[in-house]
This record gives sequence, structure tokens and C-alpha cells, in this order.
Amino acid sequence: MSGMGDREGGGQGQDLLQRREDVRQANFLELFVDLVLVFALAGVVTRVARDIVSEDVVVRWRAMAFLPVLSLPLIWLWITTAHITSWFDPRRRKIQWIVLASAFGLLVMSTSLPRAFVGRGWAFVLPYVILQCGRPLILMPALRGHPLRQLYLRSVLWFAASAVIWFAGAAVSGGARAALWGAAVIVDFVAAQLRWPVPGMAGPTVSAWATDSRHHLPERYQQLLMIALGETLLAAGTTLTNQPVTAATAAGLVVAFLSTVLLWRIYFYRSGQVLAETVAAAGDRDAAGRAIGTAHVVMVLGIVATAVGFEIVLKHPDGPPEPAWLIAILGGPALFLYARIRLERAVFDRLSIRRVVAIAALAVAAIPLYFVPTLLAAVVAGLVLLAVALADARHAAGRPPEAPSPAH
Repeated sequence: MSGMGDREGGGQGQDLLQRREDVRQANFLELFVDLVLVFALAGVVTRVARDIVSEDVVVRWRAMAFLPVLSLPLIWLWITTAHITSWFDPRRRKIQWIVLASAFGLLVMSTSLPRAFVGRGWAFVLPYVILQCGRPLILMPALRGHPLRQLYLRSVLWFAASAVIWFAGAAVSGGARAALWGAAVIVDFVAAQLRWPVPGMAGPTVSAWATDSRHHLPERYQQLLMIALGETLLAAGTTLTNQPVTAATAAGLVVAFLSTVLLWRIYFYRSGQVLAETVAAAGDRDAAGRAIGTAHVVMVLGIVATAVGFEIVLKHPDGPPEPAWLIAILGGPALFLYARIRLERAVFDRLSIRRVVAIAALAVAAIPLYFVPTLLAAVVAGLVLLAVALADARHAAGRPPEAPSPAH
């Protein structure tokens, strides 16, 4: 392992921290974590897609509720790992072991996904809770006098509290487990948004979304989107591998590929390209980091839902869609566009009207698309995305690249 054991020894305190203003790329261990996340998100898509095509209407609707409950802990564990590698020197042996432990924890959680609500709940919960509580405790001794120490202390207290809900969910099964885990997910994310408030303890000067480098964490968010998009193509390709190849399924694969390309294009024009510059230009870097981070979490959820929609289309291209199917096929892109609107607000401090119109078009299209083949619903969603991409290209034509202008 490159650098394992380098610069370790006498200075075990704050020398774990390093200014990373010049660090612009993820190291190899972080890319290793990314590979595990691809596997994890693919497992979520497979798990949800299995239930959403059930004959039981309750099972179909419950599947869509399972999607955020299973996805968000995996995404949040990835983000907190990226936060650590953004603040701490990745050449240190302690940090390398923490990153490796995080990758292994994600892997164990991923293996539990097929039976997460009926038999392997502890395999999903224990790695998450142990890592979210254990990593700050390991790092806190190196942070005496640094504002991160108080932030980590507060996070441990909140994760320990939410662990009670996670464990209670693991102790039951089925819908009760999903409900408890959903409550735990809400607690974890709301507490992080509020900087893990603790009565009697002064507010920290940094947030859960803050970064010591204006380059590293923004680029990790860009890579998070690429991971989600790559998982979408992986899921579509794997599904078609196990399906009879017909004109309809072949067309479904084409639509899935082109729609994924359009999601990529819409993300990177132009807000997704200038995240680092946005953080640098922001008057409040913590607020900018929180807005950017939240937008990426929601965009990834939209992409995962879209991937579920592609699996539905590839398995049932000809018949009319169920309402829950339309939620995935049309709602996934709509959720992505909503989060992309939030990202544009953070980067350029404006409302993207063309994306608002696209969301409205998807909502209006849901009613007539209920009466046509499922493949056509995916085609319409792809055409809406194409319209957004073309409108973006028209807006950019003949103009110099726009510089970010975040709110101050």
C-alpha cells in the first residue's frame, strides 16, 4: 500500500491534519472506496427493482420507500469518509486504515441488501454505526485545540443516539424495520444539517459539510455523481444480459444509455463544473459546502431511482406501467432536476426556469403515460432531459464560460 507507514511515529497529534489547498485528486484508496460504492448502489437498485415488479401492490409501493432507506446510509458513509480524507493527510497510516475500514464496512453493508429487511439487518446496521461512532473517536485525540474536535464530539453523541433507533430496527423485521431505519436516516441527516446541536455546548465553527481544501471535497462530489451514473449503466447492462433481446429491450437499453448521458450533460453544465471555484468565491464556505453537498445527495437519489426505472423498462417494456413504475421512470429524473435546481441556486444564486418547466412537463406527462407501454414513458422522460440539455446548449452558445456567483 503506497505510503503505508510513511511519516508515522513521533508526531501523532495535529500533524495528521494537513492543508490540502493544492490537492485536487482523490488518492488510490479513495478510488477503492468508490468502487465499493458502485457495488453498493447497484445492490440497492437490484433490491428495489425486485420488489417494484411484484404482483402485490403494497410490495410495489413499499419498494420505493426502501430506496432512500437503503441508499442514504451508504451515501452518507461515503460522504463522511470523503470529509475525513479532505481534512487529514492520506499518507498517514492511521488515515489509510480508516479509509480501508470504511471501504470494508460499505462492502459488508452491500452484502446485506437482498435480505436487509428480513434477516440480515445487523450486517447493514453494525458497520454503519461502528464507523460513524468509531472514526471520530479515533481522530479526536489528534484534534486538541482544533474546531473539528468539537464537531466530531457532537457527531458521536448524535450517532450514538440514532444508533438506538438503528438497533431497534435491526431487532424487528419487515415494515417495522424499514420505518425505524427511515426515522434513523432522518435523524442522521437533519442533525448533520444543524451541525449536530448539543444543549449547553457552543456551536462549532465548522460544519459537517466543511472542507479544509476548496478543491478536494468538491471534486469528490463530482466523482460521486459519476459513480451513480456509472452504476446506472451497470444496472441496465446487467439486466439486459439476463433478459431476452428483443426490439423493445434493445430500444430500452438505448434509451437508458442516452438518458444517462443527458443526466451527465445536465449536471456538468455548468454548475457541476465549477464547484471548487464556487467554494472559493463563497462568503460562507460552510453554507456553500452544505448546499452543494445536500444537492448532490438528492441528485444521487434521483439517479438511483432512474436506474430502477431503467430496470423496469428492460423487464417490462411492452405492457402499461404501474403507478409505482412511473414514480421511478419519471420521478427519478424529476428528483434529479430538482436537486440540480438547488445546485444552480448555490453556484449562481438563481432559479433555473427551464428545469422547473421540465419537472412540470414530467408531472403532466404521467397521466397519459399510464395508458401506454412502459418503454414510451422512458422515451418521454429522455426527451424531456434532451430538451433541457438543448436549452442549456442554446443558453451557452456564443458566450464565454460563466463564472460562479454564489450568494454572500
